[in-house]
Amino acid sequence: MNVFVFDIETIPDLDGGRRLYGLDGLPDEDVAKAMFHLRQQEAGTDFLRLHLHRVVAISAVYATDTQLKVASLGSPEDDERTLVQTFYDVIEKRTPVLVSWNGSGFDLPVLHYRALVHGIQAPRYWDMGEDDRDFKWNNYISRYHTRHLDLMDLIAMYQPRANAPLDEIATLLGFPGKMGMSGARVWDAWCNGQIGAIRDYCETDVLNTYLVYLRFELMRGRLMPDGHARELERLRSYLKAEGRPHFDAFLDAWAD
Repeated sequence: MNVFVFDIETIPDLDGGRRLYGLDGLPDEDVAKAMFHLRQQEAGTDFLRLHLHRVVAISAVYATDTQLKVASLGSPEDDERTLVQTFYDVIEKRTPVLVSWNGSGFDLPVLHYRALVHGIQAPRYWDMGEDDRDFKWNNYISRYHTRHLDLMDLIAMYQPRANAPLDEIATLLGFPGKMGMSGARVWDAWCNGQIGAIRDYCETDVLNTYLVYLRFELMRGRLMPDGHARELERLRSYLKAEGRPHFDAFLDAWAD
């Protein structure tokens, strides 16, 4: 096992909004309001197009046969470039299997755009066989390869009408689901200086994804029932040992 289960949280890219919409001179809050309003007029939703998101948190479960860690990348003070670079550095150094829920539809495209904005290099991630022949047949980019497992996309058989929210799937399986926040509230939390709460929320989201991933591995026979039970207990023990309040709350909400 060498998996990197990840999730990102974003806010409006205010600098990008100022450039694209001629909003120089407006305070951040007004720029965001204008961006949401323009998007609502354009599409009937205020969910911004992916190239207008700015990454403020990336959280992950990193699991190997001998190591388990749940954390947000970087520090709360790190700028976006550092966070995005750190994400790609993990891939460069460890070549893990990436696991996500809707990573193909949201997280990875956003990270692509932000890497473009910041001039970040990620040769291992973008390799499709030019440098490593094995990557021709199994790379991070192809939808049907397994170096990136978008669980939502795969379980739905690549049919958008069959997609399901992570929160609902996690809850159906007896896992905690959303806790204390949602993606729609991240901007308000950011405006209130609550980056710690955003990172904690992102970590609980990625824990749900990891638990769904373990159930998926059981379903497809990569984990046997006893191995699946051991992985669940390993995660419980890790979260208990960490003793962080949001991990304790997650354990309390996790059904047997």
